[in-house]
Amino acid sequence: MSIGNTIRSRRKSLKITLQTLAVSVKADAGNLSRIERGELGVSEAMLRKISSALNTTPAALYAQSDASQSTALPPTIQKHNTKDFVQWFRSATPYIHAFGGRTFVIAFGGEIVDEKQFVALTHDLNLLASLEVRLVLVHGARPQIEQRLKRDKITPMMHNGLRITDDAAMEAVKEANGAVRVEIEALLSMGTANSPMAGADIRVASGNFVTAKPLGVRDGVDLQHTGEVRKIDAIGIQKRLDDNELVLLSPVGYSPTGETFNLSLEDVAVSTAIALDADKLIFLMDSQGVQNLRGELLREMTAEKAKNLLKNVADTENPLHISEDTLYYLPAAIRACEHGVARTHLISRHIDGAIIQELFTHEGIGTMVTELPLETMRQANIDDVGGILKLIEPLENEGILVRRGRERIEMEINYFYVMEHDNRAIGCAALYPFKEEKMAEFACLAIDPQYRGGGRGDKLFNFCQAQAKTLGFKQLFCLTTRTEHWFLERGFIEKTVEDLPAEKKQMYNFQRKSKVFIKSLTL
Repeated sequence: MSIGNTIRSRRKSLKITLQTLAVSVKADAGNLSRIERGELGVSEAMLRKISSALNTTPAALYAQSDASQSTALPPTIQKHNTKDFVQWFRSATPYIHAFGGRTFVIAFGGEIVDEKQFVALTHDLNLLASLEVRLVLVHGARPQIEQRLKRDKITPMMHNGLRITDDAAMEAVKEANGAVRVEIEALLSMGTANSPMAGADIRVASGNFVTAKPLGVRDGVDLQHTGEVRKIDAIGIQKRLDDNELVLLSPVGYSPTGETFNLSLEDVAVSTAIALDADKLIFLMDSQGVQNLRGELLREMTAEKAKNLLKNVADTENPLHISEDTLYYLPAAIRACEHGVARTHLISRHIDGAIIQELFTHEGIGTMVTELPLETMRQANIDDVGGILKLIEPLENEGILVRRGRERIEMEINYFYVMEHDNRAIGCAALYPFKEEKMAEFACLAIDPQYRGGGRGDKLFNFCQAQAKTLGFKQLFCLTTRTEHWFLERGFIEKTVEDLPAEKKQMYNFQRKSKVFIKSLTL
């Protein structure tokens, strides 16, 4: 059951109409209906309003959603799910190979500890550790700090989203971070039999790895003990990682003069990822990931697109679908990418196994921010033969493409071009040259079924067309039995076998009766 279905189920159980809920949360009833049907994403702020109106919490709604997905299934569906699991596990193999020895920085707010979600997270951390991933955790402590300030009857002071940390608040910061760190270390020490932590041997290292400096006076306001990262002891952290230890960092830093500063989770996480040249930076947040202004979850985006989104948000009055934590973490992701961190992931803390689903599936479940586009196109090389065969064999079996063996692909590899998505071949095409007639054959176009429908065939065709022009060809031609309309829509004109280059005419298969299409490149 999706979160939308869970909201609807809860609303109906309380006998609250959609219109009544809309008035209570000050939202459009039509948009609420789309949220319940799963057609529209729900922002963190809206989810909190809905939860309050339904007398529950976001965590409870997510928990109910997850529980409904894991209930017992009929034997036939269980069998189908087993097949799905086997297929998923096999598809995860490239990631398992790729992640060994890599450094991941994982950052999360104190809510994960406060709301008892860290136990489930330890299971995922243990799995990553067993795959020899080098882990650095950065925790927050905002709710714990607020609890201690409330206990001591201290009014929190904020300025432009930053805490003004006076002496009394600093004592609360120290106490809260110490308590959170001890609880995390205790939970990572679990090794209960018959549990995902059975046999776990995670050693945790923490210490004064963060040097900080004061933020000082901003807009006439002295932030006192609130600081920012000055330096990360990358060498010290690397030594602990080399000793197979998990490094745990708190959002506090120390100065050479012995002062302690209250830091932001995002600053510590990004600075650490940059200093370690981490392969991944992962933020666990309240919302699903980053949504555009229409409420659609963005699975992937470059740092440049992320900047444009934030600019559009700033120019939009009361944007509906941009969560508060997106405004915290997306700028942090941009900063990380611009300083060499290859991948930054923004994923929901409410989804059980969120890290595993994000890292070990093609689609992921949140938003991945990268410095450069994940999809690239290039000329193929001998290492691409296996990937090309995997792409074209299903189409050969259907009779759409002429069958080619591995040996032929190896011999003709210099004529092929591939489209990659995150270093995985998802498309291919070939340009066979006929230099005397200044013509090139466009052939063997194939796109991975998982990536069809996004205009990738057009992108690959346009790339090959540009290559043909660069190489001096005046015309493109193709032979097809089933996709004539696709080529007509892209400017090809139907011709006859007699219009083919002389060498191609000799190889023409009259039994296959392929239609001939030609496009001029000189217009």
